[in-house]
Amino acid sequence: MKGRESGMPDEMDWEAFFDAPTALDRIFDSQAIVGDAVEFGCGYGTFTIPGALRTTGMFAALDIEPEMTCLTAERAALLNLTNVRTEVRDFVTDGTGLAASSQAHAMIYNLLHIEEPLALLKEARRVVKPGGALSVMHWRSDVPTPRGPPLEMRPSPGHCRAWMKDAGFRTVQTVDLADVCPYHFALVGT
Repeated sequence: MKGRESGMPDEMDWEAFFDAPTALDRIFDSQAIVGDAVEFGCGYGTFTIPGALRTTGMFAALDIEPEMTCLTAERAALLNLTNVRTEVRDFVTDGTGLAASSQAHAMIYNLLHIEEPLALLKEARRVVKPGGALSVMHWRSDVPTPRGPPLEMRPSPGHCRAWMKDAGFRTVQTVDLADVCPYHFALVGT
């Protein structure tokens, strides 16, 4: 089941909204992810590639759109990244297909405007191992932005924090990305 569509701009326009490497340095606290990681909705690989470069294990890049997984796989191949595994997957309906407690980190970026965000966060919690983390990034809901879903569809940081706690993440921290992703907020749950 495809979530509520908010429109994906072309790749160059999309990439201009983020300084993905710097954002991930902050989200990961400049540490490598020791173990495997998963990204729900890899899109063009904007965060997949810098995430895989910071991961010691395999990096699963999931997306419902075959075109997005192909583009992400091509970007990984160009950089000779052998730890990226892309998969066309309807994780909203079918889950990730990953084993429980198998991932050191899960990433859900720009997706929590879907119909059932808590179910998606519970799937992330299921696959994150003890001591692992989930990072969430989304379009801000308090200001108009040049892209993203309509403001009324966007969750606030408070909504995301509450959903993350309801899904089983005990601690949820805010990550300041104002200077590198000014249209987004980020949270990390452990």
